[in-house]
Amino acid sequence: MNSRKLATAALVILVLFACSRQPKDEAVQQPAAEVAEAAGNAPATPMPVSPEGLRAHIRTLSSDEFAGRAPASPGGERTRQYIAAEFERLGLEPIGGSYFQDVPLVESNVVPEKSFFGLEGVEGLSTLSYKTDIVYWTKHVAEEVSFEGSDLVFVGYGIVAPEYQWNDYEGVDVRGKTVVILINDPGYATGDPALFTGKAMTYYGRWTYKYEEAARQGAAAALIVHDTGPAAYGWNVVETSWAGPQIDLKRADDGASRVKVEAWISNDAAKKLLTRGNLSYEALLEAAKTRGFKAVPIPGVKASAKVTNSIRRSADANVVGVLRGAEAPNEYVLYTAHWDHLGDDPDAGGEDHIFNGAVDNATGVAAILEIAEKFATGPRPRRSVMFAAVTAEESGLLGSAYMAEVPPVPLKDIVGGVNIDGMLPTPRAKDVIVVGAGKSELEDILKAKAEARGLYIRPDAEPEKGYFYRSDHISFAKKGVPMLYADSGFDLVDGGEAAGRALLDAYTAERYHQPSDEFDESWDLSAMAETVDMLHEVGAELAASDKWPNWRTGDEFRAARDASRAQ
Repeated sequence: MNSRKLATAALVILVLFACSRQPKDEAVQQPAAEVAEAAGNAPATPMPVSPEGLRAHIRTLSSDEFAGRAPASPGGERTRQYIAAEFERLGLEPIGGSYFQDVPLVESNVVPEKSFFGLEGVEGLSTLSYKTDIVYWTKHVAEEVSFEGSDLVFVGYGIVAPEYQWNDYEGVDVRGKTVVILINDPGYATGDPALFTGKAMTYYGRWTYKYEEAARQGAAAALIVHDTGPAAYGWNVVETSWAGPQIDLKRADDGASRVKVEAWISNDAAKKLLTRGNLSYEALLEAAKTRGFKAVPIPGVKASAKVTNSIRRSADANVVGVLRGAEAPNEYVLYTAHWDHLGDDPDAGGEDHIFNGAVDNATGVAAILEIAEKFATGPRPRRSVMFAAVTAEESGLLGSAYMAEVPPVPLKDIVGGVNIDGMLPTPRAKDVIVVGAGKSELEDILKAKAEARGLYIRPDAEPEKGYFYRSDHISFAKKGVPMLYADSGFDLVDGGEAAGRALLDAYTAERYHQPSDEFDESWDLSAMAETVDMLHEVGAELAASDKWPNWRTGDEFRAARDASRAQ
């Protein structure tokens, strides 16, 4: 987005915003602390994060006016302008003259009526039903991609992890073949703490890794078998997330290094496929979780596919603003949240086909805007504070990945960061959840802030679902930047864990990545406001100090941080 468009669009967005929230320093075009200083007064202590401030942002960002905030769409542009206008209102500085970091994207959309994925054997050719049996796409930027007569191989979890002494591809050549892969990793399957990290998912359990590894092995296609438990979501999420337009970063090779076809295959369809090869799904599942597993060819069945695409190249943008530090302006505390969601899909079925994404992730954007407001209306921090609303998270963490590869400031100068994603609106709780607990020293700061409020810290109750690897902080973590990912707890003051768990389960089953993820005026945002206030306090302590937190000794990201700091 060209910054010259900002002034006109900002006026429109601010009018829209004014209709949805109570005025707050309407005339302020610079941080309130600077206004006070200009008047000869000491900066006022900022007020706690307001539930109503969060409510106003969430209501606006998740309205139909923003059409589901899809990247490279009119609704997406409206979202970026809204965030940039807020940054400007708060007096945050753009980097390089613009609030927008352009992110080059390619959108590919499968044309189902001109595409197919088929299996051929002694029973003849059968075509898997798109969306019912299989959801497929290609990362190759081409109008048509196809292959014929590809042998199939079951490769267990599809993992090559020397540090865990595990290689599912050892002794098998899958070049030109179609690999069938289980989701998650062997530690989840066994619960054995000595295998990988036990119940907690590692990055090797993520679907992103599995497709990447299949490409490194030279496979023609990669089919991940869906299973609700280890995947952490139902088949309905696969349908809504991977069918329709798929967005990727513009690659130098236009995706030629990836497998030709990536896909999710339903559990029932996978079992039928293995049965055609006289193999037992249950037996293979049991074998795959044992050390020394060897890949198993699926005899008598071959795969063929043709994927016809419509292609659209575009540029979207991360929105980045900085509150410049008073003493160490070249040291940065980072806050991130993704602004995008799934957009408007007329083929979604039903009368409502706008994926408003109120929880995912209008809440996170609202949170960083309210945190920015607190910083802007308080004393100028010692260090700079950077706020990044990133694009294309739903397409594979693309905006944050680009920002980590092409950082607006050197990554070695980022002290640490906080990522906010999908905060569930729950009543007050007694706890605060740390996703990826035990990984970084940032947790110590949060723990102190929580205990000061009479709250306790608890680890993510579902580490097997790999939430730590499913949001934008991981893009920076892989580069060594210590990142904190926390959320309000579910041990509710009224109703305890049972009530909190019921709210979480209902959201996951009924609204996650569905058009029903909509804003509700009845939401109780008191717990969310308290959590956001604590996350501001974490960043404020970092911004006021000269300390450099790190990952814990032995953590997978520690070496990258040490190398970065050594610069």
